[in-house]
Amino acid sequence: MKKKSLYIIALASLTMFSCKDFLDVKPTDSTDSSVTIQTLADAKVMINGLTRKVAQSSLYGRNMLLYGDTKGGDLTIVSQGRGLDALYVFNHSVNNNNYADFWTDGYNAIMQANNIIKSIDGLQAAGTELDFNNYEGQALTFRALLHFDLVKLYGKTYTEDPNAHGVPVVTELLETSALPLRSKVADVYTQIIADLEAAAPLLSKTKSNGYINYYLNRAILSRVYMTMGNYDKALATAEEIIDSKVYSLYSNSEWVSSWANQFGKESIFEITIAKDQGDLGSSSLGFYYLKNKVNNALGNFTASDYFLERLGQDETDVRWGIFTDDELERQASCYKYVGSVEMDGDGKDTYTAVNIKVVRLSEIYLNAAESALKKSSPDKTKAATYLNEIRKRSPKLPLATAATVTEQMILDEKSKELYGEGFRYWDMIRTNKTITFNDEHVGVSMTHREKSINRTFYKTILPIPRLELDANPGLEEQQNPGY
Repeated sequence: MKKKSLYIIALASLTMFSCKDFLDVKPTDSTDSSVTIQTLADAKVMINGLTRKVAQSSLYGRNMLLYGDTKGGDLTIVSQGRGLDALYVFNHSVNNNNYADFWTDGYNAIMQANNIIKSIDGLQAAGTELDFNNYEGQALTFRALLHFDLVKLYGKTYTEDPNAHGVPVVTELLETSALPLRSKVADVYTQIIADLEAAAPLLSKTKSNGYINYYLNRAILSRVYMTMGNYDKALATAEEIIDSKVYSLYSNSEWVSSWANQFGKESIFEITIAKDQGDLGSSSLGFYYLKNKVNNALGNFTASDYFLERLGQDETDVRWGIFTDDELERQASCYKYVGSVEMDGDGKDTYTAVNIKVVRLSEIYLNAAESALKKSSPDKTKAATYLNEIRKRSPKLPLATAATVTEQMILDEKSKELYGEGFRYWDMIRTNKTITFNDEHVGVSMTHREKSINRTFYKTILPIPRLELDANPGLEEQQNPGY
């Protein structure tokens, strides 16, 4: 199907997204997308449809997470041409390998969220007695998350230049004449925080498997504040989640087996992957990490030597348990998203054995550790305490203390804990670190980037796709430098 630009998506908003697949969540709790919200059941269906939208391969079902890992130095490739390797080599241009689906599908999902929000606002203005708060809170939180990840993809990181071009802020159902231009990075973040704060009091504080709740909202806010360099507020939001005791960390004996199950006790938000409903099969995140020639997999991505050296600081680290041999005979193929190295997940397609874990409590502890260390009045004791809750997964490594804890120690632990979950690149960019790639395994020369880069390299942000430039000429003057 021909890709839609943001301008074309605006046309759809006038008919409340009448394209059948836009909010279609059949066969579970579904209705035609042209039907607006009238009941709580309608609202739930619309949220289900929005969740299905963000679970597709172009967003959180695969590419959003792959983007955050392939570019961060923890992954490498053995050969080019196996699929999505342009992410690793930074082969991006306005016309080719621009990954335009981030933009088009991201804004498509934002427009779905806007549809839900505006429908509920209309019912509330008309005096409905039904309580739609939770559904509106979920839609607002989704809108904030999508704007947050889009501005990271297309704009400079906040601490580098908050006045640089970000992305269009879209909070309305657009008219056909709308040609939204890019807002400043700072203005996008202002809207993100406004949406999260507006949503928070509307959301449930109980665990809600497959749905957004209050603590997922706070987790995103913690990420946002860390990216902005506001570590005092990042710590406060992280600690609210930790102190709630709604979620708990896996023990060392539980960690490996947790990947074979849905909705673990660490999971603050998992996108449900149901059999025959968005199960991506050989297009899934899990498949892209499989060893070459296992179940016809290509072996697209494997761990870098640098990551293996980091994990190898302790040969008894429990996280070795989700790695098995790759085609280079290194223990470097990650099997998190097929459940285990035996590929015995929870009964769906072999390649997509488990849900997509968007936020886990481990991340929150590591966010708290970094924020405690870097806040306006650093608390190194607290930083070490939070870090050690995750660091103990390496039994032979000495625990951190107030005298030894460092930013690098925390970032290294985050690399080991969240490998394959889409974090490393963003952590390196926001903390202004140099990324070095393990290119020695690739049988071709790199022509699109150097072996080592930092955030001054223009391809660390994507180009505005040609489709968008043609549909909205005003964006030409706002194209990212270098493209």
